[in-house]
Formats: sequence, structure tokens, C-alpha cells
Amino acid sequence: MTARPAHRRTWAVVAVALVVLVAAVIVGSGWRDGPGRDGPGRDGPGPDRHASSSTFSHVHGIAVNPTDGKLYVATHHGVVRMSDSEATLVGDARQDTMGFAVVGQDHFLASGHPAPGEPGPAHLGLIESRDAGRSWQSVSLSGHADFHVLRSSGTVTYGLDSTSGTLMASSDRVTWDTRSQLDAYDLAVDPQRADSVLATTQRGLQRSTDGGRTWQPAAGPAAVLLHWLDDERLYAIGVDGRIRRSTDGGDTWSSTGGTVPDTPAAFTVHGEQLYVATRSGEVRRSVDAGTTWQPLKTSPS
Repeated sequence: MTARPAHRRTWAVVAVALVVLVAAVIVGSGWRDGPGRDGPGRDGPGPDRHASSSTFSHVHGIAVNPTDGKLYVATHHGVVRMSDSEATLVGDARQDTMGFAVVGQDHFLASGHPAPGEPGPAHLGLIESRDAGRSWQSVSLSGHADFHVLRSSGTVTYGLDSTSGTLMASSDRVTWDTRSQLDAYDLAVDPQRADSVLATTQRGLQRSTDGGRTWQPAAGPAAVLLHWLDDERLYAIGVDGRIRRSTDGGDTWSSTGGTVPDTPAAFTVHGEQLYVATRSGEVRRSVDAGTTWQPLKTSPS
């Protein structure tokens, strides 16, 4: 029997590791859970409340609001504002907030499913908040799309729709174009060139240079989560938990020397601060590229 070449065996191991880790993150974080319920979230602002530890059992996305510099966490039970001393549920909307993105000052985008008992369609489509998550309004595709990932660059917004398994794009967030079938876990879009997109998939990193219409294998580690901060800072969390950085748009990568604690569910970067939410319900921050991590408070005093 002819033995397979070593490089093929190596990539087979990597592929299996990616499948196993992505599956673990999906199951643990609930990003791909089907809701089986209907109804939009409430659309009026209400009093903020302390989050409970159970709030963080399903984290679907994290991002920093430039207005207050605080980390906002999209969970199975609404949006939580984080600080070193407290975690506060924002407003009174308790929808299963998925596909979370911060696109400007106090300006959030999301998707997901309504809170239990609320009337309306099972899939929220694209929803928007312009008051830092205290209230939400339907924008488009209500009842039709369930975006598990939302990313924006310039005037273009991309969404991974779990109902159709497609990548969709919009220049006005009202009308959408289906770009390709894409079974991806995460996306990153070049902040300066909106047609340049990276995706983490079971086949490794994939790159598109035509706005997600076609895809080719990309250089770099087998990764689960990405964050494209600027021209010189593109980050990836590998299937091995190591954090890597590219300064040339993903052509080459180097290790930061850091690793993530536990299996990651969501990841973002703000300045020199790295944030990760884990499937065990922790939210942590690192100021040294992931060498050490500080836990943020996820339960009331």
C-alpha cells in the first residue's frame, strides 16, 4: 500500500480539528440553534437591569461601542453592556440577539429571534438600534432571514443567512443581493476595500475579492474567528486556540504569542484590547495580545 504524503496527512488532521472545534463552538454557543418560536423583540426602551450568569450561556457576538468605549455582548436573552465592575442588560428587549455588529456611535445591527411569547415572525431579519441597544426597529427581511454573522465596511453590509445557507450583501440595508452559497462560521471584511472578504470554513480560510461572489483558498491558519481592525491589524483565532495577526491583509501571518482561554464563541478587537467570549460563559479582555486575560464581571454583585 502506498502511504499518503506527509503534507496530506497533516492537512487531513487540520481539517478534522477544524470540523471538531467549529462543531464544539456551534453547540456550546448556540449560534446555529433553531429557535422554533415566533415574535419580534419589544421596540420600546426600558430600564437597564443587571445581567445574570445564565445570560451568558449563549453569546452570539461582541463589539465595542465607540461612544462609551464599553463592550456590548449579544446574548440569547438580549444585549449586555460590560464594564470591569458590572454587566447590565440594556433596555427591555430580550430577543435572541444574533449577527451582532456595531457600525457607528450607538448604532448597532443585529438579527435573531424574538423573545418567548412575543408575536410575529420567527426570524427577525435585519434589526437596528440607534440608541446603543435600548430599543430596536425592524429594517428589512423580517420573517425571511436569520443572520448569524453581520459585517460592514463602508456602505456595504454582509450577512450570513442560516435559513438559506447563503452570503447576502446590501448597500442600503433594505434591498439585498444573494452573492454565494457559503457554509462559514465567521467573516471579516477589509475596512478599506469592501469587496475583500475572508471567511472561516471547514475547508480552511477562504478569500473573496469580488464581494463574496466567488471564493478561493486563502493563506493562513485554519481559523474559527476573525477580526479585521485596520490595514495593519487582521486577527485570527486558530483551531488550536492560538492568536495570529496579519499586517498585509492575510497574505502572511505571525503568532502574537497569545492563546484564548477555553473554546471561543465570539471575538473582537478595540485598539490594543482583545476581547473574547467563551462557550463556558466567560468574557475576558487582554491588553497584551492574548498572553494574559482579565475576566470581566458577568453576574450581579
